[in-house]
Amino acid sequence: MDNTFSTYKIDDRSLIAFIKREIHNLALQLGFTPHRAAETDIIVAELTSNLMKFANGGELLYRANIDGEYKEIEIYCLDKGVGFDNVVKIMNDGYSSSNTLGHGLGSIKRLSNDFQIYSMKNWGCVQYVKICEKPDLEIPSAKSGLNHATIAVNYPGEKLCGDGYYIKQTSKGFQIFVGDGLGHGESANEAVEAAIKAFRQTIETEPAAILRDIHIKVKKTRGLVATIASVDYKSEVWNICGIGNINTRIYNGLDNKTYTPYNGIIGHNVPRTLNNTIVPYRRHQIIIMHSDGFRTRWSLNDLTSIFKQSPNIIASALYKENIRGNDDATILVGKIN
Repeated sequence: MDNTFSTYKIDDRSLIAFIKREIHNLALQLGFTPHRAAETDIIVAELTSNLMKFANGGELLYRANIDGEYKEIEIYCLDKGVGFDNVVKIMNDGYSSSNTLGHGLGSIKRLSNDFQIYSMKNWGCVQYVKICEKPDLEIPSAKSGLNHATIAVNYPGEKLCGDGYYIKQTSKGFQIFVGDGLGHGESANEAVEAAIKAFRQTIETEPAAILRDIHIKVKKTRGLVATIASVDYKSEVWNICGIGNINTRIYNGLDNKTYTPYNGIIGHNVPRTLNNTIVPYRRHQIIIMHSDGFRTRWSLNDLTSIFKQSPNIIASALYKENIRGNDDATILVGKIN
């Protein structure tokens, strides 16, 4: 199933009925009962009407997803309104204020399987909603290792995404791939999908060697840029190697470091010498990888208490502030637990 999100700028009430119908039909296609699809309608209606009432519009992202044994719809709701600083208070059913996005959030929480919200005064708000096929399904907590979230959107007007990502579990730990096919559209998608296939099938274990293997396998495509970050649990290290402009940053508390990739294009020209950067692997680290569909001059330190939030909230907060809007865009956020 396509991993990308559909996205709509909501600046007119006339769009709300269209979006409700789109997500309702998506729920039925996914196998939701008519009753569960109707509950999904209520959630979407609350999110979108709040955007218009309290934030003068915003953006809604949504996708259908099959995660293991259960089917789900994921929704992000983003705005740059006045925001608020008391999330607990506004989560109560019936709470409403003329100058904050607050009305009806209790009902969203009650009808969804997962609902998260983050806001700051004069910054706006990001909300994440997960609606599963079964309303009483409890979302399992993340196992040891990586708890992650990824937001990927197409170049405006394109049906296929030229970015791609994949997380592979290994006998030693896990490996993260984030890539960006040159340009956008079908040819870029073809390049990044060929790279993901090579990444999944390779017998190489070190990022630099994996990238060389991918380079050989995608020579008939347009080419791409990509970074691989690999973790070895036993030696407690990251191995990171990238070619081209995928931005990779690891936070250790308030301190962070960006890891610079090599110049080149996978499938066309890669450096003769490729070395992995070795980084200590620790609990509570946050790794953020994104394509050039996002601005690179951002800092989590500017967002109050963001380090306590889930990867979904961190990814959506960075998306809200840094999306360029003129290219495919992918951001992956992982927290080590």
